[in-house]
Amino acid sequence: MTNSIKLHWNGAPLTGATAIIGIFDGVHKGHQRIIERALALGNPVVALTFNPHPASVVAPDRIPTELLPLQERIHQLISHGVSSVAVIEFTHAFSMMSAQLFIEEILERELQATKVVIGSNFRFGHKAEGTPKFLADRAKIPVISLDLEAELGAPISSTRIREAITGGNIEIAKDLLTRPHQLMGPVVHGEKRGRTIGYPTANIAVSEEATIPSDGVYAGWLSVGSNRWPAAISIGTNPTFDGIRGRQIEAYALDQKDLDLYDHIAKVEFGWRLRDTIKFSGLDPLLIQMKIDCDKARELTRDYA
Repeated sequence: MTNSIKLHWNGAPLTGATAIIGIFDGVHKGHQRIIERALALGNPVVALTFNPHPASVVAPDRIPTELLPLQERIHQLISHGVSSVAVIEFTHAFSMMSAQLFIEEILERELQATKVVIGSNFRFGHKAEGTPKFLADRAKIPVISLDLEAELGAPISSTRIREAITGGNIEIAKDLLTRPHQLMGPVVHGEKRGRTIGYPTANIAVSEEATIPSDGVYAGWLSVGSNRWPAAISIGTNPTFDGIRGRQIEAYALDQKDLDLYDHIAKVEFGWRLRDTIKFSGLDPLLIQMKIDCDKARELTRDYA
């Protein structure tokens, strides 16, 4: 492989397998269908993906937010049956590789793939010159291209899921992902106001690349290590209280009062949107609403489990 192209394996290097290729952001229903079809062919499956997102090189003004960071993307691919994941560093040098050279250097020489399964919208090579037809015509192995809209009966894409999440339509995102949307980051010190009013929250600092739901209150889960608690989650600026602050992601682990989570990596999962962010007239009406929110979150997470 060309020295300027860097490929990293997660799992044992795997040759002679069925290859699936894509960014796989979110590992959503469409990606899962590609994996299922590849597994049905009988060989081990290797996923070839790219990091960072290609737009960071070819269209830096249009970089999408991410549904999953790379390591979680890899985890989801493997949990759905992929044996190993190969990650190509998407650099300027790689973006200049022709579609033909991609086939020869990556698929044939590096992966030694025996079959390839891709979505019908897959593009590759310099200026996205490679199409599924180009791949099928030039590769020396069988290529299966899936029309995921026809397969699933509805359009599905990472873009559609991002739009659902940022619009607060978290249940739609959950259906398309087949799991709750999640955010991860360290628990940081906040204003500690929640602790004084009986609702100690974990303030989660997330990456700038993360896809954050619109401001509001959500029901879901908070996880740290092997612990996973039902939670009420708030996103917003806490407009009821005086002061200017940025958007915060705060999760209250239901009925947990003495957790010390500072500096631990936490995961929040968004199951349902409960309501919009509201500026209350004072603390008492806020506390009444917070009890309603927590009761609803408790009910929803209990029934979901």
